[in-house]
Amino acid sequence: MAMKVYGLPMSTNVACVLVCLEEVGANYEVVPINFSMGEHKSIQHIAPNPFGQVPAFQDGDFVLFESRTISKYVLRKNNSKLLKEDNLSDLAKVDMWLEVESHKFDRTMSVIIYKCLIIPNYLHGETNVKVVKENFEMLKKTFNEYEARLSMFKYLGGDFISLADLSHFPTAYYLMDTHMLHNSLSTLV
Repeated sequence: MAMKVYGLPMSTNVACVLVCLEEVGANYEVVPINFSMGEHKSIQHIAPNPFGQVPAFQDGDFVLFESRTISKYVLRKNNSKLLKEDNLSDLAKVDMWLEVESHKFDRTMSVIIYKCLIIPNYLHGETNVKVVKENFEMLKKTFNEYEARLSMFKYLGGDFISLADLSHFPTAYYLMDTHMLHNSLSTLV
């Protein structure tokens, strides 16, 4: 039976789970959630994710929410080495950089993506330049720390790729490859 991921692949949180599923070659299906129709707040979606967010995840009768937890579950279930659980110090480094990604990179980038991409292009609103600039300054500090770390090691956890690296992919995609976001940021900073 295929695992199910509820949400849209364009969501960075959903994409993070999909990257892990692809990495381990898992059998899965994406079950789209229509946000414009409010499906993410429907009773059917609230059952697997009480916060009404994506992704929600189902593996048979087992249900999870929160992308990093789902990603770890997928990797553990498939005996992936991306968590480095066979070495306590490497595992701690992976966990540490996952926390940095969650609190310093993802939170800041989520605000920038929402303000520069979602509001003007999908909600037809105005970008709050002050908020974007504040978050961009925080992001620059994070990038300085990444640069320092990556000048000593090939990857964030050390000389091995891990979930700490993969978890950056979906959000970094919007920073690097989304023309609208790149143009918005270049005019603001």
